[in-house]
Amino acid sequence: MSQNYFEQLPDFEYVNRTDDGKLISDYTKVKNLFMRGKLREDIFQDTTTFEKYSIEGDDRPDNVAEKFYGTASYDWIVLLSNNIINIYEEWPLPQAGWDAYLLEKYDNDYDTLYNGVHHYESNEVVNSKGVVIFPGGVRVGAAQSVSYFDQAANQQTTVNPVSKAITNYEYENRINDDKRNIFLLKPIYIPVIRDDMEIMMRYKKGSTQYVSKSLKRAENIRLYE
Repeated sequence: MSQNYFEQLPDFEYVNRTDDGKLISDYTKVKNLFMRGKLREDIFQDTTTFEKYSIEGDDRPDNVAEKFYGTASYDWIVLLSNNIINIYEEWPLPQAGWDAYLLEKYDNDYDTLYNGVHHYESNEVVNSKGVVIFPGGVRVGAAQSVSYFDQAANQQTTVNPVSKAITNYEYENRINDDKRNIFLLKPIYIPVIRDDMEIMMRYKKGSTQYVSKSLKRAENIRLYE
């Protein structure tokens, strides 16, 4: 079985038409891009079958596959392992693309991007014994304060404010960086996934459109059966 995802996709043939809509006799064969593979649920839900991985720099799925599996052809396994469909939205953007995306999103307003406040988050508050009174990283108001009685110091204590500003750039950059934390299917399971994909990509008999397990032919084909 091929390692390349698109080579595994079955074909379909549709009748060619002239510019005026009349049918002509020959067919055009194309890949059925409506077919989509996925990991078996028992594998996808089992965390022991995956390893944590951090995407480096501007690495693409094929770069990650080359480093982890030894072949760029397994880029589709990288994507399936994380249920990624839209790479532009679900994969970290390269630095050049990231800068362009942010400037477009914020209408080339550098001040709003780098200095504008997106929201406020709390700093961690601990008492004199090091016990956490209020956790850090919680969204709060700009003037959030925390008051508590410190038993060790035998006094009422107020921390005001506990909030810190998170700029638009910090917020956006955090989202992009979070996308770098992915899971990769352990190499030992690759043969199982390849066998599963071969079965998923077969057409089923019983349809008048069926030609073979890898080919259907029709004018108005149902592509996903």
